[in-house]
Amino acid sequence: MSSIHAGALRLFPLLLLPVAGSFSAPAAAAPEEIQVYLDDMNAPGQFGMDVHNNYVFSGTTAPSYPGEQPPSHVFRLTPEFYYGLSDTVELGLYVLTSHAPNAGAKVDGGKVRIKYIAPHDKTQGFFWGANLEVGKTSLRVSPTGWNAELKGIFGYRTGPWTLAVNPNIDWSLSRGGGPVTLDVDAKVAYALNDKTQVGFETYNELGPLSHLDSLSKNSKTLFMVVDHAFEHFDVNFGIGKGLTRDSDRWVLKFIVGTHF
Repeated sequence: MSSIHAGALRLFPLLLLPVAGSFSAPAAAAPEEIQVYLDDMNAPGQFGMDVHNNYVFSGTTAPSYPGEQPPSHVFRLTPEFYYGLSDTVELGLYVLTSHAPNAGAKVDGGKVRIKYIAPHDKTQGFFWGANLEVGKTSLRVSPTGWNAELKGIFGYRTGPWTLAVNPNIDWSLSRGGGPVTLDVDAKVAYALNDKTQVGFETYNELGPLSHLDSLSKNSKTLFMVVDHAFEHFDVNFGIGKGLTRDSDRWVLKFIVGTHF
């Protein structure tokens, strides 16, 4: 077996994390951006926009900390604006908003990001990169105001298959913000043709980086997804099922993206 194919197979244990956690019976709120990062980049000097949408059909009605907006029946709308700085670097800005029952529409904060993708073959083989994100959010979204995330981007393409894993290290920039935590997100997609892919995505909170929790704890969600490229925009659509007691039970998400 070649080293490339052996490396691809080593991705599969991470992709199966939510299945391992699904055998355990409050829910964690869906994040403002439910997306596995791949190697897509805007060309230098090109602007783009993604509109992230998600809605929690079934989730807890009780806050997990004082001041949190309970996730049940909350719709999150997050416009993301980005700009290609070079062939390998992209800058982005998020504006977080939400609409909750009996609360109306709210602006929940903003985030900036910088993404790097290493030069690679965009049709086959490995790709890698990283994304650094810093932002300030309201108490409705996070118990701490200033937060940061470093996202690893690792993927592999072979034939019609695309595999990708995002290990995410999250920490607070606010005083007394708690421990550094680890999430692992992953995607497996199969190309039906040059415009449409089907597959699944997994989003897995693993707890403090210094002492990870058991797989039955924290939020773990499995999404069935479809990606389709239209003439002037592309869409990522998914329906997610929570696999642990700490997860939202049913979540709908869709992302609409376009370039200028």
